Order: sequence, then structure tokens, then C-alpha cells
Amino acid sequence: MKNQALFALLAAVLAPLSVAAFTPEAYAKPVYVGVDGGNIAVSGYDAVSYFEGDGVPVKGDAAFAVEHDGAIYHFASAGHAAKFRADPAAFMPRYGGHCAWAMSRGYLATGDPLAYAIVDGKLYLNFNQEVKAKWDMDRAGHIAAAEKNWAAMPDDAKFGE
Repeated sequence: MKNQALFALLAAVLAPLSVAAFTPEAYAKPVYVGVDGGNIAVSGYDAVSYFEGDGVPVKGDAAFAVEHDGAIYHFASAGHAAKFRADPAAFMPRYGGHCAWAMSRGYLATGDPLAYAIVDGKLYLNFNQEVKAKWDMDRAGHIAAAEKNWAAMPDDAKFGE
């Protein structure tokens, strides 16, 4: 009984931290790879480019491709590919590149690599600029809801679920 009470107390204390914390399992979900069947993540944009230079995403090149979790990421340079290989979680978009606003509502929708935000060092994509404007009005609230929904999202989830 003591252990159950201690576990409940520990869970209550750590729960708020787990929403914002990265866990590798958070990325073991469906990665958005577009509708063209090419299995290319982030619509071919260089995930590292969001975090470097002026933070404007650039298209990657298939010559600098890296496979990760069943998806192929393209990079603008060998250096960016190496950075990604060394720490994929630092550059991968949250929710597998699906729309962060849709995830906050509990379903999958496509993520547009040009409708994005970096929040606390994490990349979030949205369906389009209009949806991103809605998401921007309460980023923290949407992120908290999306984290809970993503954790509960089945690995084989499909769009609209």
C-alpha cells in the first residue's frame, strides 16, 4: 500500500513535466511522409535548416538523404545530414510532422513545412498559415493538448482519426 501511495504522489508531481519532456517513444508514431508515396518526411525540406542560420527552411537534396524511423529525410548538405544522424530528436518535427493544431484536437492532418514555429527548441508544423494563426493564439495550450493526444495516438493511426 505504501508503494502505491508513493507511486501516485510521484506520478502527480512528475505529470506536468512529462507533457513538455521529450521521450523517444513520442516519435515512434506515424510520420507524415506526404501523399505522393515517396516516403519523404517534412515534404523534402531540410529539418536542420529550421534551426540554423536565419531559421528559414530550405529544400533538401536526395543526395543527402537519411532514413530514420521508416521515413527518409532530405538535407541541403552533408553537414546537416550528419547533425541529424547524430541527434534526430533535436530536429524532427513534433507529432511526426503532422499538423500540431489538428493533434491538439486529437486527429492527424498534414503538416505544411512552410507553416511552422519553433517553440522551446522544437519544430511544430501546421496544416497551413490560417490554421497556424489559430494555433499561435494559444501555443502553450495547444501543445499541452497535442502532447496528451500524441501519447494516446495509435501507431497505425490514419488521417482524420
